Amino acid sequence: MSEFVTVAKVGEIPEGEGRNYPVNGRMVAIFCVDGKYSAINDSCPHMGASLAAGYVEDGAVLCPWHAWRFCVKDGTWLDSPKSPLKCDSYEVRVEGHDIQVLVPDPPPRKPEPESP
Repeated sequence: MSEFVTVAKVGEIPEGEGRNYPVNGRMVAIFCVDGKYSAINDSCPHMGASLAAGYVEDGAVLCPWHAWRFCVKDGTWLDSPKSPLKCDSYEVRVEGHDIQVLVPDPPPRKPEPESP
């Protein structure tokens, strides 16, 4: 069952930047914007670049490879907001000095069909 996982301490992610952390089998990018933390999938859906390494401005992160822009709060592809392409977003909370993120369990694997 999914639960909140501590990934960093308050202050470890500089304002206007992101850092990536492994959580529940995924790499998650945590951003600090206006003193608030948000989390999206770290992998750009275009070519897989780390979004945590991208430039953050006005609530958006620019993919460091091709400058596609994603909302750090909900993962929306800002260059084409009506597109279904987006990054998964995750719930973040601060407990004391801990930054915690909730990443759902991955779906169960389907069994491989048996060969005849």
